[in-house]
Amino acid sequence: MSDVKAQYEAYPYPERAPEDEAKRLITGSPSHPLEIDHFIFGGQRDWSKPLRVLVAGGGTGDGLIQLAQMMAQAGKPCEMTYVDLSRASRKVAQARAKARGLTGIRFETGSLLEAADYGEFDYIDCCGVLHHLPDPALGFAALRAALAPGGGLGFMVYAPYGRAGVYPLQDAFGALFEGMMPEQKLAAAKPLLAALPAGHPFKGNPNLGDHHDSDAGFYDLLLHSQDRAFDVPDLLEVLGQTGWQLNGFTMPALYDLGRIASAPEGMDRPQQMAVAEKLRGTIKTHVGYAVPQGAEQGMARGNNRALIPHLKGVDARQLAQAVAQGQAPKLSFAGVEARLNLPKQAAPLIGLINGRRSLSDIARDARVDPIGMGAIWGRVEADLVGWGMLLYSGILR
Repeated sequence: MSDVKAQYEAYPYPERAPEDEAKRLITGSPSHPLEIDHFIFGGQRDWSKPLRVLVAGGGTGDGLIQLAQMMAQAGKPCEMTYVDLSRASRKVAQARAKARGLTGIRFETGSLLEAADYGEFDYIDCCGVLHHLPDPALGFAALRAALAPGGGLGFMVYAPYGRAGVYPLQDAFGALFEGMMPEQKLAAAKPLLAALPAGHPFKGNPNLGDHHDSDAGFYDLLLHSQDRAFDVPDLLEVLGQTGWQLNGFTMPALYDLGRIASAPEGMDRPQQMAVAEKLRGTIKTHVGYAVPQGAEQGMARGNNRALIPHLKGVDARQLAQAVAQGQAPKLSFAGVEARLNLPKQAAPLIGLINGRRSLSDIARDARVDPIGMGAIWGRVEADLVGWGMLLYSGILR
């Protein structure tokens, strides 16, 4: 058994208790249906057609359960296949699905490197897995081979700068504990971590907390035997090498150099994102969506007035009220603090967002002329899409 498989058999990750499904639904990115539509299908997917989904390296099931539950709540057809190497992780994911009464999920024990053997998929979720492969490029290529025409990938891979201090400890613990069983490694590592000097890079990194959450979190963060991080150039390179192109990060404002500094003339978008990542210094994961290289499908944009906007993580009426009062609501993401800067004229438009009205409907109901709508909405979209708070989808219609 490989060290990676042994780890997840001993410590399924993230640690989850199926009985907790009665109390809460864990949500996040990627694989929120609104994001899938926004970033892959331009906000215009025909949701009457079944969404064929592969959850590649599904672990204990966070992405699987989120998407299956939200599709069920929306009353939209969905066919899901879950694949993971760890039988212990699969057992947890299955128990969570059973606790919720979710159906239409095929559970498989296997490798994502054989993704195409399981069928052809409109959407592939691969969150926190590709960076643990001996050759991540083989994983990206295998997922590309399983993609149906017009589909896309939701991914999360580790980023280096927000994980400062992790990799020296992984290397040190790997050298010290080679050959030990997972339980022995964990017991030996905990006192060494507690004894680290205050100046150690890991001690000074406020972005990391998995080691406090559970034994599984500690092991995954600090004792993983196969773990690499991708900076922006690394990520764009492996996507390009394996037939993908980035359609968007879920929080593009983090990578927008213009929000931090003036870009020199001639610096292209990939270079700007790479510089922004270094100036931020706190990004510990890259979360985004990719489509086949050369595909014309782009992320949704508000110049199409037929699109239906949704607010994610914020109440439309409360935000509209704050904007109408001239407030600049404070945001905090990935160790970065910012403020929304929206004109008071945007308040009526924001207040009408309900996931069912199109942009044309909103302009009509707010009695805003097309030219005025374009100017105001451009500022709304730039800020709210930038911080992952505004997405376009017709899933509720």
